[in-house]
Formats: sequence, C-alpha cells, structure tokens
Amino acid sequence: QVQLVESGGGLVQPGGSLKLSCVASGSIIRFNFVGWYRRAPGKERELVADITSGGTTKYVDSVKGRFTISRDNAKNTVYLQMNSLKPEDTAVYFCYAQNMAVYWGQGTQVTVSS
Repeated sequence: QVQLVESGGGLVQPGGSLKLSCVASGSIIRFNFVGWYRRAPGKERELVADITSGGTTKYVDSVKGRFTISRDNAKNTVYLQMNSLKPEDTAVYFCYAQNMAVYWGQGTQVTVSS
C-alpha cells in the first residue's frame, strides 16, 4: 500500500513562511502527478499545486508567486514552500499522488493568525 505522511504545518503570523513535506512509502517517480490540496472552513476543497513526473508545475491563482512546489525523487518527498502567508491560507493541507489510482495523506493543519 502507498502511504503518504505530511509534516511541517503549524501556527504562523501573517507574512510568515512554512514548508510542508510529504514523504511517500516508495519511489515517487512512478506517479504522474504529486501535489497538494487544501480544505478551509466554509470553502470547497481546492487544488493548490501539483507537479508532474517531468517537472511541470501549476498553481491555483491565489497562491501564484507565494507558493512553490518541488519534489526530491531520491528522498521520495514532495515539498510545498509557502511564503507571505495570509489568514485565508488557513486550511488543512493534503498531499496526494496519482498514477492509475489516487493516494492521499492524512493532512496537516496550517493556521495563519496574529
């Protein structure tokens, strides 16, 4: 079974930064897409960012210029660097990986507040 474990969430002030990590139980190069979704209170789940096996990235408009997704194949890890955080970024962030199926992590809480 594929397991994804997120870490790096926490409480930060507006304008601060966090780096999320997602470690897979096996090689991530077999996945066509890896990335991050988030679910905020009162909002629909949304795709934040993803990256293909070839390194192509995409982002939801609200985080462009602030968030960066990357992958380290040797470490079986996907990262989400989040800068200039805003209160509206508060959400549970979920890692996912997709090939013929979709696999999900358990989520990590990000709270942006003074």
